[in-house]
Amino acid sequence: MRIGVLGAGAVGGTLAALLAARGHDLEITARGDHLTAIRRHGLLLQGAWGDTVSRPYSGERLQRPPEVVFLTTKAQDAEQALRDNAELIGRVPLVVVQNGLDGPRLAERLVPRASIVGGLALFAASYLSPGVVTVTAAGAIYLGTLSHDDVPARFVAGLFGDRPPAVITPNLVGAQWTKLVVNQVNALPAITGLSVQQCVAHPALRRILSASIRECVRTGQAAGVQFEALQGLAPGLLKLVSLAPLSIGAALPRAMARRMGDVPNPGSTLQSIRRGQRTEIDHLNGAVVRSARERGRDAPVNAALVELVHEVEETGRFLLPAEVRRRVPV
Repeated sequence: MRIGVLGAGAVGGTLAALLAARGHDLEITARGDHLTAIRRHGLLLQGAWGDTVSRPYSGERLQRPPEVVFLTTKAQDAEQALRDNAELIGRVPLVVVQNGLDGPRLAERLVPRASIVGGLALFAASYLSPGVVTVTAAGAIYLGTLSHDDVPARFVAGLFGDRPPAVITPNLVGAQWTKLVVNQVNALPAITGLSVQQCVAHPALRRILSASIRECVRTGQAAGVQFEALQGLAPGLLKLVSLAPLSIGAALPRAMARRMGDVPNPGSTLQSIRRGQRTEIDHLNGAVVRSARERGRDAPVNAALVELVHEVEETGRFLLPAEVRRRVPV
């Protein structure tokens, strides 16, 4: 099947390489040195699912009409990618695999004829050098729709086999919010330059992370969200986190770090910082802040983390844990 992947970074590159290994005909979009490296040497996928080199068609935009499209850009780049490729996408299934809450709705608005499937990548992957994507922890891809019709999601699931294993969820919004809880691990590495595991191991940073997770869960609850169970985060556990003091809630970040394994995980936001690119922090912690404000609430911990990530983006200077502790209201 001819498949297009818009944005062949960590997640998109992983999916493109795995789909190519299944025999699908891939065309990907990329930019700059990453695109040049892929054209010259192919796309190298290494790590948890083994090492493979694929040679997909590649460019800054799709050139061939696809039968399925995956949108895997950073959330802040999604609108431009959809506008650039909307004509070729047409009526085919469009799978939006992104962090944050807004991707599927944006796709419905900009490509109204396509069949929109929301996707959540629960594997951990890094893109730190041109042409190379590393899977640091294997995991599933969750697929669902915003309607009661799950046929498009099941069709997409059939493309993969078991790398990654595909899970159909009837509760896409709840799964997005649970993934937003998981993505709370991204801000502190981007601010400090440390790995997720190092941040969790540091007592002050772990307390901040616990506070941001609790704030995220409470905001989702205020929005009436029914959290989906994924990556070991069951709704009952998240309810407990929303009620527990931070000393008890700190067990959750520890468990999340253990699931990542021993390979240092920089988090996607720090990866963007290291590449000199804009981060998607406004669609992660920023989504919590916006949702809280829409309901007349505050999310001061998440708001402070957003501000600090933007500061690092502008200055290029990472902050010491003591400074982060001083500036985040926990």
